[in-house]
Amino acid sequence: MTAAMTPWEAAPMADTDLQPQVREFSIDELAAHTGIPSRTIRFYQSKGALPKPERRGRKAFYTDLHVQRLELVGQLQDRGLRIKAIRDLMQRVDAGELVIEEWLGLQDQLATSWGEEAPVLYTAAQFTELLGEGRPGRVSDLVRMGLVERKGDSFLASSPNLLQTVLRMDSAGIELAVAEGAAALARKHLGKLASELTRHFLDHAGDGFAGSASAAELETAFNAVRPLSQAAVRAVFASEMERAMRELAESGRLAKVARSRES
Repeated sequence: MTAAMTPWEAAPMADTDLQPQVREFSIDELAAHTGIPSRTIRFYQSKGALPKPERRGRKAFYTDLHVQRLELVGQLQDRGLRIKAIRDLMQRVDAGELVIEEWLGLQDQLATSWGEEAPVLYTAAQFTELLGEGRPGRVSDLVRMGLVERKGDSFLASSPNLLQTVLRMDSAGIELAVAEGAAALARKHLGKLASELTRHFLDHAGDGFAGSASAAELETAFNAVRPLSQAAVRAVFASEMERAMRELAESGRLAKVARSRES
């Protein structure tokens, strides 16, 4: 025999019972809930990074959507984005032009290191062996140049390959001051080249670069750029150095600076 149903069991559920409750906050409640000052919330609104609240009369109401957006804005700021870039990004997300998860994945991929080396911490004995025979004061010069950092009795090299290259130059008669100037020139011009190449690829995104410029296609294209650009720069630089050295040899300028061993 079937047990009788209670009145509340027999009654059909109202549609409102099936809908999750939407939480609403005043700006002070939102600030307390998120830990973000109300003046900062207003600043995000004024810059277009946060949607405006719903207004009923003179009162403004925020919801969990604002909570989520504030969390996302904080994450983007932690990634180094400025408020204008965040606003533009949010506008594209709200318009359905961009999926935020895909964009974050692309940004993570672009932010990965291009180098294949890891910092090395040398003990005092290892560092002395690496330096080999040489003039006094080289350690302080390497520290000043930023090639190594003292860590107690040890030495940390953020780029051990660059450190070893400079030391080989020093052993070959190219003093550290001259090597430092050469490194500064390389950084200056290669930095400009890197910026211009990046702008060049970005200007052609969706028009000869990265297909239709979806997040996935951009990631694939920039992953290809990583090794290919390095190979291209090495090839072009070698060709240009060959040209410059040939011009130097043909110019006769070396004769003006070359000195006899006996002089």
